[in-house]
Amino acid sequence: MAQGRCATVVAVTSPVSETSPAQAPASASYPDLAGKVVFITGGASGIGAAHCRAFARVGAQVVFVDIQRDVGHALCHALPGSLFIQCDLTDLGALAAAIEIARAECGPIACLINNAAVDQRKDMEQLDAEDFQWMMDVNLRHVIFAAQAVIPQMRSLGGGVIINTSSTAWLTGIGELPLYSAAKAAIVGFTNSLARRVGAERIRVNAIAPGFVPTDRQRSLWFDGEAERAVIARQCLPDAIQPDDVANLALFLCSDAARMITKQVLVVNAGLT
Repeated sequence: MAQGRCATVVAVTSPVSETSPAQAPASASYPDLAGKVVFITGGASGIGAAHCRAFARVGAQVVFVDIQRDVGHALCHALPGSLFIQCDLTDLGALAAAIEIARAECGPIACLINNAAVDQRKDMEQLDAEDFQWMMDVNLRHVIFAAQAVIPQMRSLGGGVIINTSSTAWLTGIGELPLYSAAKAAIVGFTNSLARRVGAERIRVNAIAPGFVPTDRQRSLWFDGEAERAVIARQCLPDAIQPDDVANLALFLCSDAARMITKQVLVVNAGLT
């Protein structure tokens, strides 16, 4: 077990195996991603775990961080050769330490998936300054500083890919999500600016904006079966969006197949209106 060099960071490496993860979804294969180091935030569950499984399936070196220790350990041991680093992303020192551990143990980071977020619901009238600070820390601040930390590593490789996770929440307008929506809109602005700044160095920066993805967390906290069916009824397509649908897009964007795609926001919402 590789131990982190910061009290808030603990790294766990799964054993290397010649076999692929058993739960591999049916999707395209991208041989150019094999062996590349992919750093995924919030990777222990939900869409983040789907990212981890997808990149492991195509042979990438998966490094993921999450605050959920037990869930992270379980996923790490299910993905041969992966590296899990327990990390509270609101602690920028811990984030920097995790990125350095990833570089030291696996090599320069070629792809960054800024996935971690929390869609805490709260009415506008109830918000205070502490709510604002926490929501920006959880949903926006680490996105910016993770990108800042990996760009030198990508330069050393001659290029790289950064994917920032936005949301359609800021486009549709959800009354209970004012701070989450603000952060997710800001991510689009940051993506556009950063893509312009680093494009000449062949570092591509895009955003993915998922629609309603009924993860276990969403179902346990916000949506019962009736609410979920109501959302799906507003989609053009009649099926629930799966975390794998988002992860498959991330695979494409990180691959050489998307080599001329940057400064874009790609929506995965089944045509939700």
